[in-house]
Amino acid sequence: MTAKAPSAGLFLYRTMTRAVAPLVPLLLRRREARGKEDPARLSERFGVASRPRPQGPLVWLHGASVGESLSVLPLVSRLLAAVPGLHILVTTGTVTSATLMAERLPAGAFHQYVPLDHPDYCARFLDHWRPDLAVWIESEFWPNLIMAAHRRGIPLALVNARITARSAHNWRHAPAFIAGLLSRFSLIMAQDRASAARLRELGAERVLEPGNLKHDAPMLARDETELARLEAAIGARPVWVATNTHEGEECVAGEVHAALAGVRPGLLTIVVPRHPARGSAIAANLAAMDLAVARRSAGEAITPATQIYLADTLGELGLFYSLSGVVFVGGTFDETGGHNPFEAAR
Repeated sequence: MTAKAPSAGLFLYRTMTRAVAPLVPLLLRRREARGKEDPARLSERFGVASRPRPQGPLVWLHGASVGESLSVLPLVSRLLAAVPGLHILVTTGTVTSATLMAERLPAGAFHQYVPLDHPDYCARFLDHWRPDLAVWIESEFWPNLIMAAHRRGIPLALVNARITARSAHNWRHAPAFIAGLLSRFSLIMAQDRASAARLRELGAERVLEPGNLKHDAPMLARDETELARLEAAIGARPVWVATNTHEGEECVAGEVHAALAGVRPGLLTIVVPRHPARGSAIAANLAAMDLAVARRSAGEAITPATQIYLADTLGELGLFYSLSGVVFVGGTFDETGGHNPFEAAR
């Protein structure tokens, strides 16, 4: 794919990111106060590495958050098995995904936070890591980082690429901008035909359609001892699970519980929020609906009086999927677009 000349929009974007740099520390402090940044690793957001670069070949995989990073775990394992001495750097932008990667990445792979998209931060990041290959997952585009990697001659691939009809429509207002970004990728692999068609319409030249990486993801791990303990606590009660819920969806789950409780005596609803840091607010909202809530993060057990079990913890989704054959996957009442249904199906 021939790289197109940078557009005026890309130049303007680069200029604007430099102009707002003085506001970045304030932005990060506000995000830290809301639990959206790791105070011990804030320097990584400025492109400062928290560990040395290992010797030998290094592949860099970038995904926005939890779903993208989990979807590449099988790819990480296969690459490490296929290339002796290979190291894999995985970057994401959320605290939740960083926590999960610390638990799930195999030996030879490690996590860093992606730098904010400022030219200097991107340069610092790339100067340290010097990846031999960069693989971006799904649909998060950071223009300065993409352009900087391309200028350094780092091959770029966009894997499991996804673009919604709405996003494609928005990008059509800046055709030269998006075409310039897409032309920096040597290979684009779409997760479905619709995304492939939209990417081609936006200027991508070489687009393959191998399917969705999430189809190959392994069954989520679960603690068998904890599963047995929860099953004993639930007993014969009917139970359903609402997972990956976003703001507002927990109250919908509460309304569903209230509507069904009269016809399903003893009903237990398990709510697993997408962002566990919201646990206190979720519990308060559900309690305001006169529902008896037990919070897992607070060590509160399921009792016969518990109506809602709030599983506001990380890395236990496989455990809760195992407790019920009825699952609601969140992110589907708004423009989020839902989350990985294959995890629930397994």
